[in-house]
Amino acid sequence: MHPIFLASQASPSVPITFVTAATWPGVRDGLEGPARAFAAASGFEPKGGRHLLVPDAAGRLASVLFGLEGADDPHRDPFQAGRLPGVLPAGDYHFANAPHDARLAALAFAFATYRFGRYRKGEDKALRLAVPHGADGEDLSRIVEGVFLARDLINTPANDMGPPDLEAAARALAQRHGAACSVIVGDDLLKQNFPLVHAVGRAADRAPRLIDITWGDDSAPKVTLVGKGVCFDTGGLDIKSDAGMLNMKKDMGGAATQLALAHMIMSRGLKLRLRVLIPAVENSVSGNAFRPRDIYPSRNGITVEIGNTDAEGRLILADALTLAQEENPALIVDMATLTGAARVALGPDLPPFFTDDEALAAELMTNAVAENDPLWRLPLWRGYDALLDSKVADTNNISAGGFAGAITAALFMRKFVEPAKSWLHLDIFAWTPSAKPARPEGGECQSARALYALLCKRYG
Repeated sequence: MHPIFLASQASPSVPITFVTAATWPGVRDGLEGPARAFAAASGFEPKGGRHLLVPDAAGRLASVLFGLEGADDPHRDPFQAGRLPGVLPAGDYHFANAPHDARLAALAFAFATYRFGRYRKGEDKALRLAVPHGADGEDLSRIVEGVFLARDLINTPANDMGPPDLEAAARALAQRHGAACSVIVGDDLLKQNFPLVHAVGRAADRAPRLIDITWGDDSAPKVTLVGKGVCFDTGGLDIKSDAGMLNMKKDMGGAATQLALAHMIMSRGLKLRLRVLIPAVENSVSGNAFRPRDIYPSRNGITVEIGNTDAEGRLILADALTLAQEENPALIVDMATLTGAARVALGPDLPPFFTDDEALAAELMTNAVAENDPLWRLPLWRGYDALLDSKVADTNNISAGGFAGAITAALFMRKFVEPAKSWLHLDIFAWTPSAKPARPEGGECQSARALYALLCKRYG
């Protein structure tokens, strides 16, 4: 059990009562006289995010009132309870009544306690929440642990989270769950036919590598997760601006999120054979950096002309996706902080996903809504395949012109998984630009909870 969660409400804890405009009159009338008078004198209003700490006769905290939007409010935030840790004093708490979704409220409470304290120590409040009735505390805990793992990895700066450090994190996770982990490093990538991973990462002092984790029964359905592990992205010779480079420590957010999802899967013991592939590189500038107009073979033999060295993520994923589909898994999921075009289209909070599998798309959307882990489908529009044409190679790594950048990036990667039974690509941001309930500013674990819920239903 994660230390945030109390196993039950048996131990003494402070009640949190949720109220809406519709329920407030009844709740108010049920309060004892002094508490009712205190609420009136304080001017408490049952609006979303409003709170009131109600004292007892001795001045100690007796209860908490917390406002929620109405159930039919189009702006209702299922993570509104994530505001609570910021306003509560240290102590143990429980939900006295059910919010709109007690499980999501409990997760929001826990997510909001996250602090990244590796370099700057702060004061951590000792807050604990009793597991709501009907919720699975162990499952809540593994989800929180996965989200915190991803946030920690993404928030760690590149001087302490280069390819060797990402490898160490992957090995530690594998060891924790009894999984196997192998790594191909440096020039061995060429010997074992991963030319694009090598080309992107060879300019950095810290060698590129391919991390390969396997777990579970080989006879079970195979699910392979592929995560972009660009530990820092200068843009290469097509170098980024200072503003564009500032947050590029998060360019390994796909890898971090896949490790978080892998933790949830292995901790739950889902009946599948899991594989996690992470090409880990730095896209750096030096005398041996790959160049615009260079042409490289890929693992599956497709030759790639480099239209822009800042479109490096799709290159390393191409080799990893080829390896993934070689054993014909039931499902391949790749995740990457891939394109600015995705953010222009949908903003930082709504990652797009791409798949040709209609059933998978519908199932994923259902779980994304249920988990408050928003996603939105964009099309793999075949009419844009021609935008990736090259006159001197089988394909270019970028499209001609500035249109449909997220779609053409996905189309590029589809070239390397076309034999796959089912493939899903997610173009995540992995970052919260400004704090929201349950989501502090900084690294964020997007889409893992929706995928975990989907996999639990398929292989639980």
